[in-house]
Order: sequence, then C-alpha cells, then structure tokens
Amino acid sequence: MLIAILSDIHANREAYETCLEAAAAAGAERIVLLGDIVGYGADPQWCVDKTRELVAAGAICLRGNHDEAAVIGPTSMNETATTAIEWTRTQLSPEALAFLADLPMTVEEDDRLYVHADASSPARWHYVTDAESAGIHFDATPKRVSFCGHLHQPGLYSRLGQGTVTAFTPNSAGPLPLLTQRRWLAVMGAVGQPRDRNPAAAYGLYDDRTRDLRFMRAAYDVDTAANKIRAAGLPDSLATRLLSGR
Repeated sequence: MLIAILSDIHANREAYETCLEAAAAAGAERIVLLGDIVGYGADPQWCVDKTRELVAAGAICLRGNHDEAAVIGPTSMNETATTAIEWTRTQLSPEALAFLADLPMTVEEDDRLYVHADASSPARWHYVTDAESAGIHFDATPKRVSFCGHLHQPGLYSRLGQGTVTAFTPNSAGPLPLLTQRRWLAVMGAVGQPRDRNPAAAYGLYDDRTRDLRFMRAAYDVDTAANKIRAAGLPDSLATRLLSGR
C-alpha cells in the first residue's frame, strides 16, 4: 500500500490541495496527516472541513500543537503564532473545533507509529532536531518505523539495535529503502509552511510493501496563499516567509 504522509498543513489551502492532488496522481492508497491542520494560514475552516472529509473516507489524522491551541487557546507560543491562533479560533465552527479536540496524539498501525512531535512525551511537543533527540524518540517506542512532523524541515534517522543514531538529510524524491534490520524515524517537512529554504510544499510517500520512502516536493500557488494571509490581517511575516521557505 502506498501511503501519502502530510504534516503541518497550517491552514494553507493552496499547498494542501496541491499535495493531495500530487499524492493521488502518484497512486497513494491511504492518507496520513501528522497534525497542525490549522495555524498561520488563512483557510483554517476549509482545511478542517477537507480533513474531516478525508478522515471519514479512512485517512488517519493526528493532533498537532496548533490544533490543540485552536481548541484551548495558545500557550507557550511566540507573538506571531499567538496572533494567528487567536484569529484562527474566531474562524472555526463549533464542529471544526470539536473535530480538532478529538484528534489522537498517536496512532500505531502494523510496524509504524504516527505522531506530531517526538514519541517520548507527545503532549509536550518536543522537536526532533538531531541524532540526540531522535535517540530519545527511539527509546520511547518499539515500532520499526515512525513518522513525525512539527519541525517543518525534513529529516531521516535510523538506529541498529541500541546503537548510535545515524542522521540523513533527504535531498531528492528518489526512493530510500528503510532496511528491516534498522529502526527508522522520518521527520516530514511541512505542507503549508516549509522552513528548509524551499518554498515548495513537502510531503512523503511510503510503500509498506517495498518499505521505500520518498520525500516529495510540490510547487503550489504561493502568491495566492500569501495574499490571503495579508487580506486576513494576519502578520505580514507569515506571508513573506512562504515565498522563501523560511
């Protein structure tokens, strides 16, 4: 089964639609959403409605920290993120908020774990930024393959037994074999707000038969997404960073 893995949509309708279309064209048979459906972008209600539709059709969706903040209010967020989430809370219907409130922190499926941040304490929203933090994640789950987001930058880590964690920097859409003798953690880039200096939306394709993972990019209408942010009265920095992927 070919699984499309998307994370950090951040209310960016244009990026979300483009990634979903690209995944469908690639033959994806299942969709996994690693959280942060809302926050930062100008289309939170549309993105939640689309996600509810996907979940009703069998997709998996996790809770992200911005999803949680939309429900309970922002905590421990910077000024820009706080401004965006407070605006987002005014845009979401009661049904959308109830959907976000019910999202799970983790989902296990076969030999895989899906989580927004790292597995050691999902509700504390720890980032996986390097081999050391990846090791903490590996210590927290026995699953052979894990997928997380939150960082907005793609990364890949592996460990053989309890040995040293090896870090990789994915730099192409070529298939990466996740060899069965090792355990793996794939940090997916962001659909709606990439921060790796590439403005194209990021997502992944994982084949659970061949155990190959591809880190994908999809160019989308960044100008429209940025202009919507400005028109909504959100901080201009949220628009300009889309153009540079930072």
